[in-house]
Formats: sequence, C-alpha cells, structure tokens
Amino acid sequence: MTNQPSARDRVLTAYEELLINDGPRAATLEAVAAAAGVSKGGLLYHFKSKEALTEGLVLKLRELAELDFAAMAKDPLGCASYYVRTSVFSGTTFDRSIVAAMRLAQGEDGTVRKAFAEVHATWYKLILSDVGDPAVSRAIMLLGDGLYYHAALFGIASGSEPTTVDGESVDVAALLNVVAQMRSGPRS
Repeated sequence: MTNQPSARDRVLTAYEELLINDGPRAATLEAVAAAAGVSKGGLLYHFKSKEALTEGLVLKLRELAELDFAAMAKDPLGCASYYVRTSVFSGTTFDRSIVAAMRLAQGEDGTVRKAFAEVHATWYKLILSDVGDPAVSRAIMLLGDGLYYHAALFGIASGSEPTTVDGESVDVAALLNVVAQMRSGPRS
C-alpha cells in the first residue's frame, strides 16, 4: 500500500507548481484545484481563499526551513559550506517551496517577504556563528542566493540535470574553494 499525499498536500503542491511554472497570476483557485485533481469546493475546504493558500505555503516554508536550520547547524563541514552546497537547486521539497514563495515575494505579498526575511536572518546568524566575520558571512549568503535567483530567473533544471549558469554546469567544489578562501581572509 502506497502512502498517497493528502488532498491538502496535493493542493499546496499544485499551487507551488503553478507559481513556479506559470507565475502568481496563473495560480487561480480554479487552476490550483484542477492541477491538484480536486474540486474547487475541495480546495476551499482546506484553504478558504488564495490568501489562505499563501499562508499554507508560508507555513510549509517555515517548517522546512526549521529542518534546514537544524541540518545546517550540525553539518560537519560548517554552516557556510552547507549553505553554498544546498543553494544549488536539486528539486527537493524545500527547493520547490522556496522558488514558489520567491515568485510571490516578487509581487506585493508582504507576508511572504516577511517570512523570507526571517529565514534569511536565521541563515545569516548560523553562517556568522561559523565564519565570525559579518562581511564574509554576507558575501557567502549572496553567493548562495545568487545560485537560487539564477534558477528563478532563467529556469530550473528538471530531474537530475545540473543547475547551469550560461549553459555550463555549476562547479560547486570550485565555489566551496572560494568560500574557504573568503573564510581564511586576505593573503599578504
């Protein structure tokens, strides 16, 4: 017997997919219901409005972020390395939730922007605790963020395809070497 996702989870996943692939305007209640394979009444049972759908996405994002913070804090290679390694889109549930929420944050949704600000603040604190230098910590965050924003702007690799920049695969090992150099400071 397979574990089928609940109707609520299917609706949230459909909402994310529509946001990622078609943008916020296309993610109407009708379109979300159709993509989730539920009636509009079934969708409204779980989410009374589009705002409630967005709140559901934000809650999911926060829950997944908490798991990420815990993994980041105990990563043996350090928080900075973890942040860059995991900033390359790999199709995880967290990846998809981040990109879907980014689509909303690009608009007028203050709820999503606030959630992102809080998540980013925690990532920054974790990196700062690892690196100790605010400027280097911010640079590491911008490096990781750039990988994600590139995926949002130019498309997301599907399946096992590597994330690419200008048609070339991202060399995560080379980026981690840059992080190591930034952590060690300037050479005299």
